[in-house]
This record gives sequence, structure tokens and C-alpha cells, in this order.
Amino acid sequence: MRHNRKTPKLQREKSHRDALLRNLAASLIEHRRITTTLAKAKALRPFAESLVTLGKKNDLHARRRALTLLGSNQLAQRSVKTLFDTIAPASATRQGGYCRIIKLGQRQSDAAPMAMIEWVDALVTAEAKAEA
Repeated sequence: MRHNRKTPKLQREKSHRDALLRNLAASLIEHRRITTTLAKAKALRPFAESLVTLGKKNDLHARRRALTLLGSNQLAQRSVKTLFDTIAPASATRQGGYCRIIKLGQRQSDAAPMAMIEWVDALVTAEAKAEA
């Protein structure tokens, strides 16, 4: 039975799917926006938004939970620092909906539906800092 399992399977085993979501989330935090398939973007959104919710708490336990969810490699450690320092404070007043998914059409090689997922608030602050 599938009780309380909301993440789509994405034609992968659980360990492979978890690693995929970790890597996509770390890339989203590092690059602020990524292009991927629509199914992966839809699976990534709740995972990434739960990380921002942890980032808004901004205590030691939340940092350790975020490291547990993202893994313990150097990319994950950089991502947690970026998440807690820039992305979560930019979304401090927002109650949810931290990510935006923009459909891009079909990939030319296999006609897979593509999408771009990005942060709603972090892009604005990053662009404002670049202009200043």
C-alpha cells in the first residue's frame, strides 16, 4: 500500500529517487533556477519548499535536519549555508509557495515535457544586489 507516499516514483528505486531529489535540490539552491523535466520539477517542489521552511527556523537543529536531507558532501554543506544565509531570509514573509515552475515545451530529442523551476523571492534579491 502507498500510505503517506506522495512523491512520484519517476521510474526509479527509492534510493535512486532520493539521491536524484537531493542533487536537484542542491543544484536549485546553488544556481537559483534549473531546467529539468516537468515530472522531476513537480517532485522537487515539495522537497525544496520543506528545506526553505527549515531555513526560516534558523537554528542548529534545522541546519542539521537540512544537512541530513541534502547529504553530507561539500556541495550539500555549501547549499545549506546558501539556503540559510540568502534564500530563507528572502522568503521570510512568505507563508509558502517558495518555488515557481515554468513550463518550457518539449525536449527535441525525446519530446519529454521540460520545465524550469526557480525560487520566487531569491532571484529578486540576487538581481537587486547585482544592480547595487
